[in-house]
Amino acid sequence: MYDIYALARGPLAWGAFIIFFVGIAYRLVWAFLLAKKKDRMIFVYLSPYYALRSFAHWVVPFGSATTRNRPVLTIVTFAFHICLIALPVFLFAHVIYFKESFNISWWYLPPAVAEIMTIIVILCCVFFFIRRLIEPDVRFLSYITDYLLILLVAAPFVTGYWAARGWAGFEIATLLHMLSGELLLVLIPFTKLSHMFFFFVTRTYAGSEFGAVRHAKDW
Repeated sequence: MYDIYALARGPLAWGAFIIFFVGIAYRLVWAFLLAKKKDRMIFVYLSPYYALRSFAHWVVPFGSATTRNRPVLTIVTFAFHICLIALPVFLFAHVIYFKESFNISWWYLPPAVAEIMTIIVILCCVFFFIRRLIEPDVRFLSYITDYLLILLVAAPFVTGYWAARGWAGFEIATLLHMLSGELLLVLIPFTKLSHMFFFFVTRTYAGSEFGAVRHAKDW
């Protein structure tokens, strides 16, 4: 067990981070080159002002008409993304890992807050999974991979919560927590999860086009 744990904590973790950053860089460069080839006019009207204006309305809850029309989904989505991003970065165990590996550290979340945020992510994943099953328009557009991605996103939080609580089998849960987290990092650049980066690309494009060309709002 120790050898597998050391492998997951060392080489596999390094490999996952490398694939994550290289994969994201590759996808962004590929998107840039494709846009340059398919529609060079995009770069003529790209506007930092209109891009930032678009960001400001889409990253604020109920800042766009789409989010106002679906208040429950909006609340769940924002809670999910805030916890999903903040928790891995500011979790005490993760901060300690970087302190031991790179001798760098930063502020971390109180354990009680981290536990609540973990539960929020898990419940949000349940919500998204059920929503794909029961909402006709969402179910029509869903593939088996969409359901598997939701389960994969939930896996590090479920196993992390299990391990943190010290329940029976927490050693296995700890290993599964690391492996599922590393698998998630590897898959992010090459699946729909890459929207976490392409959000800024699409908002830059849409905000610039609507503002500089159509002279309209994109929210």
